[in-house]
Amino acid sequence: MSQATRAAKMAPVAVPLPNAETSLVKRMGMAHQNLLSVWQERDYRAKSIRFKMLNQDYVVCNSPQSVRHVFLREHDNYDRKSPQMRNALEPLLGDGLFVSDGDLWRQRRRDCAPALSNQLLPAFTEIMTSSARETAEQWRQLPADRPVDMLGEMARLTARIIGRTVFGDDTREEEADQVVAGFTEYQRQVEQLDLGSTLGMPFLNLLGNPVRRHRTRYSARQVHDIIDRIIERRGQRPDAERFSLIDRFMQRGQAQGPGGKEGGCPFSRAAVRNEAVVMFMAGHETTANALTWTWYLLDHDREVMTRLQQELDDVLGGRDPTFDDVDRLPYTRAVFEEAMRLYPPVPLLSRQARAEDSVHNREVKPGTIMMVLPWLLHRHRLLWDDPDHFDPERFMPDQPRPDKFAYLPFSVGPRVCLGKRFGLYEGILCLATLAQHFTPRRVPEHEVRIECRLTLRPAGGMPMFLERRAA
Repeated sequence: MSQATRAAKMAPVAVPLPNAETSLVKRMGMAHQNLLSVWQERDYRAKSIRFKMLNQDYVVCNSPQSVRHVFLREHDNYDRKSPQMRNALEPLLGDGLFVSDGDLWRQRRRDCAPALSNQLLPAFTEIMTSSARETAEQWRQLPADRPVDMLGEMARLTARIIGRTVFGDDTREEEADQVVAGFTEYQRQVEQLDLGSTLGMPFLNLLGNPVRRHRTRYSARQVHDIIDRIIERRGQRPDAERFSLIDRFMQRGQAQGPGGKEGGCPFSRAAVRNEAVVMFMAGHETTANALTWTWYLLDHDREVMTRLQQELDDVLGGRDPTFDDVDRLPYTRAVFEEAMRLYPPVPLLSRQARAEDSVHNREVKPGTIMMVLPWLLHRHRLLWDDPDHFDPERFMPDQPRPDKFAYLPFSVGPRVCLGKRFGLYEGILCLATLAQHFTPRRVPEHEVRIECRLTLRPAGGMPMFLERRAA
């Protein structure tokens, strides 16, 4: 993007920066409302950041070199998620893949991998496109002057997709709504920065709000109830043709010892449910958020929307996109990748050091919490040109690919998201299917604000009018 073009365009909404004089204690208090509000302008230029909260040491890895060190070279020392992350997610995910570590994590990852293998992806993309077409057909029945909440629409769409692909189940609309509501309420209620873990004083967690804790567990049960129903349905028709991750787990669970006890198989009924919830969260929540931010950005820069729809018209001519079309839609892909740069679905990744180490000549003690923030890296002043501006051109094929340790919407290293390619294709195909027929426009009166808790969402949703395109 040229300097003249950059000057003529306003940057999309970002998180307000705290004043340089704002104390660390006050900024950490602000982080309870938004995890990104703690970072000052100077943090967007730093290679690493170190601070301490009473008994707990923190190091922020804010360069490709430090990310590579922690997430790849010394992975075995940093394979454990931070206590805050474990405490925030265990009511929802149990001992699922996202929060487990060590031998259990290696076993679970090995058994979850086939659900998202490249061999299954072409068949999955057919379901992605047909599900997006259903959404388009529902949109056509709505009055043109009635806005929809794009966040809710994308959440229901991706919930249907993950149910029909990875779980091999025709997830009902009301069930998708319950999952969406459960995830939303869980994020609203969960204590993501529990006081005890943040300060290195675990006993303080006993002072937590019991009402909030009850609401957190209730919203987790909303999600669990749907997953239990899917498991039950699959158990009643194990010979169904469609692939199912749940079938794979349940078949492993059939090896039983005397008295009906499981003989060496790690997948109890609870474990099946835990891994299913992980897959649902990874395949539904994050992609829905990324798509919602993409629609916002396309309305923010309507020249980009025009170019995207021109590519769709030229390549697809009104038909639904297929697996092979993804490579023929470079600009559509660039738009989605740039949206994930500006609004990474998971804006904060954290690990805990098992042993002593050194990062950028900074001592790392055992127990130190290591943080990698895609939000900071993706907007780093020294790594990107015009980092706060929406510029899909930077992801076009004729441009050099960003360093994979500076652009990590799906994490990186051994714990990289298993569904990386699944999520990328899902976003591109849903965008291509819907943008052919509709040009969503943000409701002018709605103020777009960022809500960062476990994932990065637009606060209060994203109300948009659905402007129909001529055939």
